[in-house]
Amino acid sequence: MTAINESKIDIERLEKFIKDCLTRTGFTRLVIGLSGGVDSSLSAALGARALGPDNILGLIMPYKSSDPQSEKDALELTAKFGIKTKKVDISPAVDAFFDQEEISSVRRGNKMARERMTILFDIAARDNALVLGTSNKTEICLGYSTWYGDSACSLNPLGGLYKRDVRRLAEYIGVPAGIIAKKPSADLWPGQTDEAELGISYDLADRVLELIIEKGERTMAGLLKSGADEAMIKNIVERLNRFAFKRNMPVFETMDGQPIPDKVDIS
Repeated sequence: MTAINESKIDIERLEKFIKDCLTRTGFTRLVIGLSGGVDSSLSAALGARALGPDNILGLIMPYKSSDPQSEKDALELTAKFGIKTKKVDISPAVDAFFDQEEISSVRRGNKMARERMTILFDIAARDNALVLGTSNKTEICLGYSTWYGDSACSLNPLGGLYKRDVRRLAEYIGVPAGIIAKKPSADLWPGQTDEAELGISYDLADRVLELIIEKGERTMAGLLKSGADEAMIKNIVERLNRFAFKRNMPVFETMDGQPIPDKVDIS
């Protein structure tokens, strides 16, 4: 099977996933936060293809320190796929919360991510829409997201795709080359990049995670075949274990021991 055919199958499966989610829940539209990065660009393009561009709204939500190029990239993407956009400046809301104390860049970044998500869910409620997620499998495994921030969504077509798969499908589907080529960044503060903050290469992380998850490898000797060094492998495994809570609903005591079913059929 050629790479192009594999991409076509992947895209058709993801588009069907989006359609099925809306059919099952009774919603008709999608909203998505657009950062100008490859993940949100691919997710938005998939949503537009699955439902038609009139049924998806892209929100551009800059903070005052955001790179202006991010907005330009988001607008290039939406123009290509015919997606309508709305811009909301989150600076006043974020600054109002933190104007009484000195804070770290990480805390401000987390607040920015959560502020954006509250806006997305509010607009979704207004438009009878679901919030389309943008986190890829690599980020999810590494816990590289803000809990109830960018990790929050109603459905996520990228959750089963490693970063390399996102880039491959983005290229195939026609996401602008400049978006695909730029260094991954949450644009939470000037100069911030994902890989520098993590101390992990996405390319090597994908290889290590695939060996662990898909291949069942559990030895250091086996994981070293990925090309990552021992320190990076330990970092990846530590994050995979430490941030498992981000991949699940909040833990609660069931009391009677019976889980709540996902679906109930009665006759």
